[in-house]
Amino acid sequence: MATMLDVAKRAGVSKATVSRVLTGNGYVSQETKDRVFQAIEESGYRPNLLARSLATKSTQTIGLVVTNTLYHGVYFSELLFHAARMTEDKGRRLILADGKHSAEEEREAIQYLLDLRCDAIIIYPRFLSVDEMDEIIQSHSQPIMVINRRLRRHSSHCVWSDQKASSFHAVSELIARGHRDIAFITGSLDSPTGIERLAGYKAALSENNIAVRDALIVEGKWTPVTGAAGVETLLARKAGFTALVASNDDMATGAIKQLHQRGIRVPEQVSVLGFDDTALAPYLIPSLSSVKIPVTEMIKETISRLIFMLDGGEFTCQQHFPGELIVRDSLTRGPHA
Repeated sequence: MATMLDVAKRAGVSKATVSRVLTGNGYVSQETKDRVFQAIEESGYRPNLLARSLATKSTQTIGLVVTNTLYHGVYFSELLFHAARMTEDKGRRLILADGKHSAEEEREAIQYLLDLRCDAIIIYPRFLSVDEMDEIIQSHSQPIMVINRRLRRHSSHCVWSDQKASSFHAVSELIARGHRDIAFITGSLDSPTGIERLAGYKAALSENNIAVRDALIVEGKWTPVTGAAGVETLLARKAGFTALVASNDDMATGAIKQLHQRGIRVPEQVSVLGFDDTALAPYLIPSLSSVKIPVTEMIKETISRLIFMLDGGEFTCQQHFPGELIVRDSLTRGPHA
């Protein structure tokens, strides 16, 4: 394996000159730079990236922490695609670290990216509390941004969407369209998003003087199979409903399939509503009504803020992205319209 000394000998310069060319520190003529880069190409030398980052104080990387329970869904694919594309557009590389199954493992993933000397870090948390994330931001010099959680002490370091409010408005729209018996398939209830979307559903019913019926609430796990299972549980309980809200589009897709299997027409007998407005939602039959959470805009704002901070800038304001109900064929008026 070629060394820096081999490059220096091939280029006819000192080892120190090769180092200056690689780090960009100190003046080196263009002619000498060209000879060094040609020698690097001919010898197959690969610079030590960690040593180079120590010298330049930059790795040109941005780290992303996401728990692996999100990896299999369409939502995560969209998030990762836009994060990678926008990081590349900024001339940097994205490094993914798995937050796994606990707050401690999320913390370890963050520390792993810090140890790799990532220039900045994005956290999409599931287990860490708001106070813990505020403390992490306070304790490190690298810029850190949090997606989908509202921080208390470092509000400019978070980009979030009010999941409870989005759920409240969506369920309120179903009520305004004449639905009173509205079933709800939750997301995982160890997930802040799952908890907030359920809270919004309950708040909308209470606001409209509709009793919250436990028989109409089923816990799901974000997957199509749990959406289908949720429908079976609701039917077994014989709890009549004219509308069904699933906490994400994957579960809504499973729910629509299971309703069809049981001979229940959507939307004629049951209107169905999902969350996240994934790319497949308009192509289902019937096309799926869904609450759009602007993932692309959130990622773009997050990375823009990180780059701005890396350039020495400071933010004093937080950024909130509201959800938007997209009405398609799976939603129709209820019996009380």
